[in-house]
Amino acid sequence: MLRLLGYFFGVGVGLALLVAAGIAIYVSDLSKDLPDYEVLARYEPPVTTRIHSSDGALMAEFAREKRLFLPIQAIPDRVKAAFLSAEDKNFYNHPGIDATGLARAVITNVQNLGSGRRPVGASTITQQVAKNFLLTSDQTIDRKIREMILAFRIEQAYSKDRILELYLNEIFFGLGSYGIAGAALTYFDKSVNELTIEEAAYLAALPKGPSNYHPFRYPERATERRDWVIDQMAENGYITNEEAQSAKEKPLKVSPRRSGSYLFAAEYFTEEVRREIISRYGEDALYEGGLSIRTTLEPELQRHARKALHRGLIRYDTLRGYRGPVEHIEFDGDWGAPLSEVKALSDVPEWKLAVVLSASSEAVDIGIQPEQLVSGRIAEDRETGTIAAEDMKWALRYYEGDKLQKASSPAEVLEVGDVVYVERKEEGSSNWSLRQPPQIEGALVAMDPHTGRVLAMVGGFSYADSQFNRATQAYRQPGSSFKPIVYAAALDNGYTPASVVMDAPFSIRSGDEIWEPKNYSGNFAGPSTLRAGIERSRNLMTVRLANDMGMPLVAEYAERFGIYDKMLPVLAMSLGSGETTVMRMVSAYAIMANGGKHIEPSLVDRIQDRYGKTVYKHEQRECVGCVAEEWRGQPEPELVDNREQVLDPMTAYQITSMMEGVVQRGTATTVAELGHPIAGKTGTTNDEKDAWFIGYTPDLVVGVFMGFDQPKPMGRGSTGGGLAAPVFKDFMAKALEGKEPVDFRVPEGMKLVAIDRKSGMRANEGAPGSIMEAFKPGTGPADSYWVIGQDEIERVNERARNLSPEANRAISTGAGGLF
Repeated sequence: MLRLLGYFFGVGVGLALLVAAGIAIYVSDLSKDLPDYEVLARYEPPVTTRIHSSDGALMAEFAREKRLFLPIQAIPDRVKAAFLSAEDKNFYNHPGIDATGLARAVITNVQNLGSGRRPVGASTITQQVAKNFLLTSDQTIDRKIREMILAFRIEQAYSKDRILELYLNEIFFGLGSYGIAGAALTYFDKSVNELTIEEAAYLAALPKGPSNYHPFRYPERATERRDWVIDQMAENGYITNEEAQSAKEKPLKVSPRRSGSYLFAAEYFTEEVRREIISRYGEDALYEGGLSIRTTLEPELQRHARKALHRGLIRYDTLRGYRGPVEHIEFDGDWGAPLSEVKALSDVPEWKLAVVLSASSEAVDIGIQPEQLVSGRIAEDRETGTIAAEDMKWALRYYEGDKLQKASSPAEVLEVGDVVYVERKEEGSSNWSLRQPPQIEGALVAMDPHTGRVLAMVGGFSYADSQFNRATQAYRQPGSSFKPIVYAAALDNGYTPASVVMDAPFSIRSGDEIWEPKNYSGNFAGPSTLRAGIERSRNLMTVRLANDMGMPLVAEYAERFGIYDKMLPVLAMSLGSGETTVMRMVSAYAIMANGGKHIEPSLVDRIQDRYGKTVYKHEQRECVGCVAEEWRGQPEPELVDNREQVLDPMTAYQITSMMEGVVQRGTATTVAELGHPIAGKTGTTNDEKDAWFIGYTPDLVVGVFMGFDQPKPMGRGSTGGGLAAPVFKDFMAKALEGKEPVDFRVPEGMKLVAIDRKSGMRANEGAPGSIMEAFKPGTGPADSYWVIGQDEIERVNERARNLSPEANRAISTGAGGLF
């Protein structure tokens, strides 16, 4: 018997050794091509890039995976406790594999054989790190064993805190969010340290299956799982039973964070920054690099800019009448459901969509579009209101096809089922005003002339309706707003503000065609000073001046100012017939405002990488001595301005003084009502297709453009002074509110001399018709009266006498230039 027992024991040992050898060979074979777990030390997950305004407010986030990396020290103990309780309560005690949990899982899986239930994995947090970072999610024994081997190795190489840090920053939580910081923002719009017990428990419940515990599709299941995690936290001693009971009694209150732009009215600005980052660093850096971008935008100015432009566009549009409803819907009973399917302008929150419920001669009854809940469903409440006849008076002129009709009552304009935009008259009121999105578009840019920082930018009425940015992407003719460049070139090359140019008919032959520009008024003023020419925006004087000094010189200055990359040196270009952008024009005027220094417009102040290292900053000026640790009697540090001087500072002041005259006496007198020293110039193109005003104070340059996207006439009288200047005035009234007026600085050495406003000759100070004019050293009023262009007039007249009758008719009926 003993020999028999010995025999069986020997056979058993032999078989055990064979099995052990087989297992060792199997495990060794699986271990051969395991991934290198050392890559975890160099872990750099895709992280959200965040864009901030100049005051630090969050503007937008861009990410393929919404994730913000948090070091383990920044994650509250309560949040860590929730995940440990939900996923691996023995995490800090096991070597990578929880033997107790594994045995329990094996027993459960054996019991569930044939039931069709999914096998229980019993993975520890370390195993999940191994799977998520280094392996696939295949449900196979091979993968599970490889996962265990890696878990042992990871535990030997890294601390428990490092492993937990990797886990909490990598896992997927649903709703497009990754990592605990991203999940806290996505589900609760909170930072991690603001999470309550029940919120942390719900997030800890999600890694098992985010779609299974969706807060809106499966709220009961999600609440049940959350409560289980809370119970586990209490059982493991992380919270008291009273805290657990209180947390479970609270409802599952998820408030998802909206995506896109977070700062009101900044959509066009944000998109421009997004394009700049992609062009500078590429898409991967934007969507995965975790950049922190501090922009130049000032939120308050941005809101004023949007409001001013909106008012100007709506003011023009309502004067042209009503074009019809947004849509027409049919409803029987509840009008809220079909109305909720009509898409509203998301970035014009003061407007609401409404459906006409009834219309009479005195008023229109409307139903307001129901609010959409975070769950995606629409609210059950229904709000109604009234549009009084007085509040839609402008719409009594309406279009029927292409014909403008006149109505005598609201019932002739609106009918039941019409979907329209409305705006509440005052907070809490049930009275509304009729609105319609304008067809005309525009842009506004505000810039610091000393640094080129773009403080505000609006690229159109609604980014939700059109992402095309009219401030940077629309190339339009600047018209007379280009004239200051012509005059600056003249002043920089021997002319003075008192130089006299003939304002009289001008023509030039090009092949068989004759071009004859005209003044906007159709009249001529005769001999006039350069100041009078720019104040009254005289086309003929500008063309004659450009012709006298040569268009190559004008083209050189236009390129130097950055208005055009390459300008065709033809006379029509002196009247702004080329195409450029609002941003370029504002940058050019900034040069005149800052004393002639070249500037680069910038939307970005600073860019930092994911580690906080500055990789870009707009400020390029050097500050020697700015980094001194303490003051030891040394002089204050000074910024070394190494920017290129593209215009004589004295010339810059002269053209600024002349454009102050535009505001005080010329084509933009409405702006003078602001009561601040402001220089500026209007611009209007042929057939009133483009309207501009660009103006500045010593510290702020603002450009406004208005026109249809597909250029077409805006109507007689739709000039820069009539359309764009009021928008500028509206914006500047807010921008300058509470600020003391600041005069433009007169460069040292410049002298002010009284001259006759008409002749440009010296006059007695204070004499009728005199004005104080700025002259550079060595220059002054002319001693003898001379008119630029007088000889040319005689030559034109002589040519005209020798032309055919047809050519003379072409001169007298020419289409003219821009103005």
